[in-house]
This record gives sequence, structure tokens and C-alpha cells, in this order.
Amino acid sequence: MAKGHRSQIKRERNETQREERPYAKVKFVRLSSSKAKIVLDQIKGKDIKAAVGILRYTPRYAADIILKVLNSAIANAEHNNGLNTTNLYVAEAYATQGPTLKRIRPRAQGRAFRIEKKTSHVTVILDERTK
Repeated sequence: MAKGHRSQIKRERNETQREERPYAKVKFVRLSSSKAKIVLDQIKGKDIKAAVGILRYTPRYAADIILKVLNSAIANAEHNNGLNTTNLYVAEAYATQGPTLKRIRPRAQGRAFRIEKKTSHVTVILDERTK
């Protein structure tokens, strides 16, 4: 027989699988995930100061958004986990595809072209470097 209601089982499972490392995520960003991944690949594995420096001087729209997410993850590490920021590095950084906004663009002779405005969900996970 069942060991409880489905919501109770899910709640217990989610508590055991909860992410312990400090992280931040932003959802439904008007940015394609492929463009975000180009910038995210530059900061993976870097320490916090290097990652902030890279993002500050990267001339891409995605860099501004990812910098905000990184700063939020740093604040979460300090406030929620009580970690020292000098030992932190970017353990994981990834972007997944969000919903696509579909728009119509009028074209010649009464035709219409579809324009897809892509969105993404960006996640940055930090971890403490062991010496």
C-alpha cells in the first residue's frame, strides 16, 4: 500500500534532494539560452572576483543579466549560508530553454512571418573551494 498521500511523499523527497550549495536563478529572461550559454561557459569554474570581472567587461547583453544572478548568488551565500566570499567559486552555471513568445510580422502580398522571441531560465550555483 501507499506510504502516505502523494503530496507528502513529494515533500519528503524534495527535502532530501534539496540543493545545499548557495545558488540563484532567474526565470523567463528575454534571452535565448544559446546566447546565455556562450557567456556562462566563460565563468564556469572561476572564482568570484574573476567571474565578476569577466562579466563586467563582456560586451554582450547576457553578461548584464548573468552578473545580476551571480551577485544574488553571492548575497545568498553570505546571508543564508554564512559563507566567506573569498573561498567561493562558480561550481555550475547553466541556462535552460523557457517558453517561446510567438509573434507575427506582416510581409509582402498579405503574407505573415512568424517571429519567435525566445526566453530562458539562468541558474548559477556557487561552492566553497577546499584547500
